[in-house]
Amino acid sequence: MKKICIIGSGSWGAALAIHAAKMGHEVNLWSYSQEEADMINNEHKCKFLPMATIPEGVKCTTDIEDAIRGSDMILHVTPSKFTRETVKKYKMYVKDQPIILCSKGFEASTLYTLEDVVKEEIPTAKIGVFTGPSHAEEVSLGIPTAIVIASQSLDVQYLVQDTFMNENMRIYTSSDTKGAELGGTLKNIIAFCAGIIAELDMGDNTFAALITRGLNEISRLGVALGGNHNTFYGLSGLGDLIVTCLSEHSRNRKAGRCIGRGLTIEETKKEVGMTIESIDNIEVAYKLAQKYNIEMPIVNTVYDVLYNGLKPREAVVKLMTRDKKCE
Repeated sequence: MKKICIIGSGSWGAALAIHAAKMGHEVNLWSYSQEEADMINNEHKCKFLPMATIPEGVKCTTDIEDAIRGSDMILHVTPSKFTRETVKKYKMYVKDQPIILCSKGFEASTLYTLEDVVKEEIPTAKIGVFTGPSHAEEVSLGIPTAIVIASQSLDVQYLVQDTFMNENMRIYTSSDTKGAELGGTLKNIIAFCAGIIAELDMGDNTFAALITRGLNEISRLGVALGGNHNTFYGLSGLGDLIVTCLSEHSRNRKAGRCIGRGLTIEETKKEVGMTIESIDNIEVAYKLAQKYNIEMPIVNTVYDVLYNGLKPREAVVKLMTRDKKCE
C-alpha cells in the first residue's frame, strides 16, 4: 500500500482521497481551511460531497509539510489560479516523489499550463497529469469511471495506474502530458457554452453541433501548443468534453446557465459557490488563439458574451451566420 499526499480538500481532492483510502492506502489530505480539515477529521464529511463519507484512512491537516512527509506521491488538486503559490509553499519538502496534476486550467498571467508552472518552480520534478471524464460526486460514490494518467515517465504512469486502478476506476496510460492537460482544460469552455444553450432551451441538434465543433477548436489549439491530435479524441479530450457538457454535476455548465439567464460574472461565481475554471480559461484561450493565429469562433464569441456585452441569443446567431465553410 502507498502513502499518498493530496494537496487540496475540495470536491475532487476529497473524492480521490475516498477512492484511495477504500483501496487501503494511507492518505494525508492538505486543506488551507481549518474548518474543512475539522469537518473531514471529526465528521468524516466534505461539504462539497454531501452524499459521501470520508473513510478512517484519511487524515486532513493544514500543515503542508506534515501532509507531504514520507509520501510516495503528491496529487495536486487546487484551483489553477492558486497552483503557483501553493507549489511555492511545498516545493522545499518535495524529495523524489512525483507530482500528479489533478487540476484543470491555465495560469492567466503567463498563459502557462499547470505543468509549465510546476516545471518552472521545481525543474527536477517528475510530473504526471491525471485527467478524464470523472465527476467527483460519482467517483466518491464508487461509480465506474475511466481516466488517463499521462507522464513522460513510464515509472510514473505505472505507479499511478497500479495505485488507483480497481473495479471502479479503470486507468489508461499516455505519454502526451500536454494533450491530456489541454483537453481537460479547454473542454471547460465548451461546457460553459453548453450551459448557455441549455438555458436558452435549445435542442439536441445544437448540443451536437457545439460538442463537435468545440472539439475541433480544442484540438486545433491543443496541437498548436504541443499536444497530439489523437489525444483530443480520447478520454481526456472527447470523453471529458461529453461528461462536462451534458451533466448537471458540471459547475462550468451551471455557470453558463447563469450567464444565459442574464447574471453577471460576479453573480454567477456567487451562485455556483465553487471555482469556475471556464471563466478564467476563456480569456486565456482567447489570447492564445490570437498569439498562435488559431481560428476559434466559439471561444471568440463566448469571450464577447463575457467581456464585450454580446447577448447570448445574439451569440448563437453570430455563430450560425458565419461565412460558408467546408468541414
